[in-house]
Amino acid sequence: MDKAITIQTADYSILFGVNAGNSLDEYLDTKMYSKLFVLMDENTYEHCYPILSFDSEKLLDAELLVVDSGEENKSIEIAAHLWESLTDGGADRHSLLINLGGGIISDLGGFVASTFKRGMDFVNIPTSLLSMVDASIGGKTGINLGHLKNQVGLFLAPKQIIIDERFLETLPQEQILSAFAEMLKHGLIADEKYWLELCGIKYLEPKYLIPYIEKSIRIKKQIVDQDPAEKGLRKVLNYGHSIGHAIESFFMETETPLLHGEAIAIGMLAEAYLSVEILKMPNDQALKIEQKIRQYFNHLRIKESQIEMIATLVLQDKKKEGELLNFSLLKQIGQCEINVQVAKNQILKSLKYVIYGFSN
Repeated sequence: MDKAITIQTADYSILFGVNAGNSLDEYLDTKMYSKLFVLMDENTYEHCYPILSFDSEKLLDAELLVVDSGEENKSIEIAAHLWESLTDGGADRHSLLINLGGGIISDLGGFVASTFKRGMDFVNIPTSLLSMVDASIGGKTGINLGHLKNQVGLFLAPKQIIIDERFLETLPQEQILSAFAEMLKHGLIADEKYWLELCGIKYLEPKYLIPYIEKSIRIKKQIVDQDPAEKGLRKVLNYGHSIGHAIESFFMETETPLLHGEAIAIGMLAEAYLSVEILKMPNDQALKIEQKIRQYFNHLRIKESQIEMIATLVLQDKKKEGELLNFSLLKQIGQCEINVQVAKNQILKSLKYVIYGFSN
């Protein structure tokens, strides 16, 4: 850890480049919580909790809540189980839930804490690159409804986010790649220079990506600070997600589920096509986007037989307003336009483009 950085939002602090256990203890020294709970999955319990607990004196009496990993466990049934566990453990509104894990844990834990006894405090300690640069930041909490992503949730910020780079060394390569998709998105929607810097990275390894984490955090923070409840500007963060979430939902029901960032990469490719078709994004820029995404994610495939079902899932997106599908698309790299109306036939064409390229 070369340097400790504090990024202040309107509601909480993001600590980056710190020792998570020490920073958590410093935060707890300023509070009088009645009881501490730590939520994690079996992977973060095995690989990350020992790192955190070794450096923290305050976690000796914490109660541990461990759930199975996987998007399918971000459900109302698991939330209900956690509410019961909190009740059995003597939690009250003056207790603290520490979410130690990736985006699923921060989404689920934030939702559980926000609704338990009408709200208890929570802190996010992201352990995946994806949750460091995206999922744990911004105050979105939620669970899935069946196979539909994030259908139930609310906006509520954590009391603090603590980012410890050491956790990145515990990640498999596919998790790093998944997060890189969201980092690319940050450049595409807000900062062409950042996009070009990311395109110049030769090796997707933690030591090469760490210098760019702060930039992604600041891009998302700047957007969220201006529009915390996603009424306007924050919708730019949905680029790639309208189709990407549908793809993620579709594959959640198969034997080969996709990681979030993998699905978003396909979604960004499809929505780059829509950006050209609808907003007239320059073809050369669309080609650059296609080249970069196919460079890293070309192993991910959808079939023409799956297109109709994926399009149907897009039509169930929670951002739909009446019969209108509002997308966030690119005018050019670094400039995103919100509330762009897209028809089903255009979605079908964009999915064919993902499979066949511009030849379709």
